[in-house]
Amino acid sequence: MSATSDPDGEWNTVSEDVRYDFSVSGMTCAACAARLEKVLNRLPGVEATVNFGTGKARVMALPDAPPAADMVAAIRKAGFDVPPGALDLTLAGMSCAACAARIEKVLNRLPGVEASVNFAAETARVRYTPGMVEPAAIVAAVAKAGFTATPVAVRDREADKARKASEAAAELRLFWLSAGLSFPFLIQMVGMLGADMASGHHADLLPRWLQCLLATPVQFWIGRRFYTGAWSSLRGGGANMDVLVALGTSVAYFFSLAVVVLDRHDLHVYFEASASIITLVLLGKLLEARARARTSAAIEALLRLQPPTAWVEQAEQLVEVPVEQVVVGTIFVLRPGDAVPVDGDVLEGESSADEAMLTGESIPVVKAPGDQVFAATVNGDGVLRCRATSVGTETLLAGIVRLVEQAQGGKPAVQRLADRVAAIFVPTVVVIALVTFLGWWWFGGELAPALVNAVAVLVIACPCALGLATPTAVMVGTGQGARAGILVKNAEALELAEKIKVLVVDKTGTLTEGRPAVLDARMAAGVMRQDLLALAAGLEQTSHHPLARAVVAAAQEAGVAFSLPEAVQAVSGKGVTGRVGGRMVVMGSPEFLVAQGSPLSADLLEPLLAAALTPVGVAADGKVLGVLGLADPLRATSKAAVARLQGLGVRVVMLTGDHPAVAARIAGEAGITEFRAQVMPEGKAEAVAALRGEGLVGMVGDGINDAPALAAADVSFAIGAGSDVAIEAADLTLVRNDLAGVADAISLSRATLGKIRQNLFFAFIYNILGIPAAAFGLLNPVIAGAAMAMSSVSVVSNSLLLKRWRPGKSD
Repeated sequence: MSATSDPDGEWNTVSEDVRYDFSVSGMTCAACAARLEKVLNRLPGVEATVNFGTGKARVMALPDAPPAADMVAAIRKAGFDVPPGALDLTLAGMSCAACAARIEKVLNRLPGVEASVNFAAETARVRYTPGMVEPAAIVAAVAKAGFTATPVAVRDREADKARKASEAAAELRLFWLSAGLSFPFLIQMVGMLGADMASGHHADLLPRWLQCLLATPVQFWIGRRFYTGAWSSLRGGGANMDVLVALGTSVAYFFSLAVVVLDRHDLHVYFEASASIITLVLLGKLLEARARARTSAAIEALLRLQPPTAWVEQAEQLVEVPVEQVVVGTIFVLRPGDAVPVDGDVLEGESSADEAMLTGESIPVVKAPGDQVFAATVNGDGVLRCRATSVGTETLLAGIVRLVEQAQGGKPAVQRLADRVAAIFVPTVVVIALVTFLGWWWFGGELAPALVNAVAVLVIACPCALGLATPTAVMVGTGQGARAGILVKNAEALELAEKIKVLVVDKTGTLTEGRPAVLDARMAAGVMRQDLLALAAGLEQTSHHPLARAVVAAAQEAGVAFSLPEAVQAVSGKGVTGRVGGRMVVMGSPEFLVAQGSPLSADLLEPLLAAALTPVGVAADGKVLGVLGLADPLRATSKAAVARLQGLGVRVVMLTGDHPAVAARIAGEAGITEFRAQVMPEGKAEAVAALRGEGLVGMVGDGINDAPALAAADVSFAIGAGSDVAIEAADLTLVRNDLAGVADAISLSRATLGKIRQNLFFAFIYNILGIPAAAFGLLNPVIAGAAMAMSSVSVVSNSLLLKRWRPGKSD
């Protein structure tokens, strides 16, 4: 379903599926995510995926699904929250207070929106639920009501960062308070290692009443988050890490309290265990949160490059305005060293741009009139006058961020095992703890050791490490990919890329440059190459035909000067005639030159035909001067990229609709031994389907004709400069026009999946070894708490090692 409005601003339901991406706060471990996912999937017509690593809930709402507000209510009922977003708008077009009331009414009818409009200030303050509605829809609703709304600033991401920073500061204060109250227990632990060794009884170096006084605020004030989290989890029919911590520390605390109240000096108290465990868990959460924040560093680095302001032309003057006020069509100016505020076309000036943060290419790209500039890239030494073509969420930068966040929120198949284990993990641990308690009490006959070992079992178990193993690696991997110009649309594609056995490549625009160039020239006796190019370029310089542009470019590269033509006449599909420098020049296909009375000799023509080049003859004043051989040249990087792919164990197959001779030439130059020529678009899809029987098949292309084959492949790659249809059909987009990006993607996939497997191994082996050790009395609860706190940190830290990955690596 999707929301639409009628002329009165009423919102109706349309029979279409829609996706919501809710930011969820309050999740403390993977079990929380599994429980929330279960709660949401209980709603009719809802298919939900919750990612603990990213803190996102992705919900696909079918036509029979409840309103989005009910989904948010379900999230909150489960004990979590969807933090609201805030948007400030500057309004134009209001003529009276009734206009303000009208806008307020329209906005408040949007799902998840609370708006207040100030007529005097011509502003609106909007609070909304991200995922139910986005800022673009809010602005569009105002526009549909007949007014204009301009965001004062795009604060969503910054507001989210500020909220997280505030929460982190509060958590840090609680930790230090907890640490301060727990520190005296170090004296008590020294006593446990001292006199007890000989006597068999624990020495109380701190009075028991003081221990109780110190532990109580830690248990019930600082540790209240564990109780509220456990209650919300149990009320929702699940169990999470909070249940384990609350249960374990409560057993230790209340047993100790009973000993104090009953004045049983023959029994030890475990106030130090309950307080220390909570303190250590808080420390682990702080370290984990700090490490998790670093997983999105690549995206943050991109966003920081986009400038907050732009220099625009207003009334023949340059004025600095907030970048949010730049709209499509605005003329803006880039001074030397300026960061580009929005995407645009160059109107005047020449310069270069550093596009490394978007494409991974370190060499500056020359910019001249007609070229594009992209937001967040950096202008070189020249001054450029540009027209904005894409702003806000439509820029290439915003698209990259959107794709990366989308991929980070996905779940590859490798996480399914971890999800299944996490769902039953906590109940299983509680059963093991109960069995441990009964076993030690039954066979040992003493209550205290039984309780201590049961508490150690509860505390050592950590479902967080399992939940963080995959998403943190995916987040770092996709971030590194974005920095290298590899945009991953979904996590499943990142997982499958490492398994590609056969890669099908298109020829034109993928292996080749996608535009013709002069690759050879054969001159008649006594004719110099520069003279041939001067006449040919002079005649063709007014034409926009791709072959004509190639001839002009060849002359310019050779430094040849040429004159303006006169009396030019073009014969469509055959050739052109005209006067250049006082000479009558004829240029075109061999057949056209025959018709003009200047046939080409075999010694000039046959070498070009043998090389599968397109011959273009040139004659002047009835005399043949020579023949130019044109073709779409192989990209300079394609041969090395093919060799690298083959070195990775990938079999490369080329499919093209071109002539067999042309296909053979390109395949030979690229080092490809398998190719098929004259293949139609539907034939490419059939060929890809046939190859799937030989292993996982990848497909890379750039044109509309490649879209069926891209959709048929197991993993598909689109060259960034390709058509929108190809990019939409592909799983991964290569921002750079370079086949080496496919090898980089496979390398990145292998590195990411390697980290995921390591993380899952660490998480499983930690619990497999730790829980039995605690059950058999080999772990003190405090040590168990420290180990549990550090297990999640170690998994996230291992994922962060992916930052060492660099494009160009073989594996």
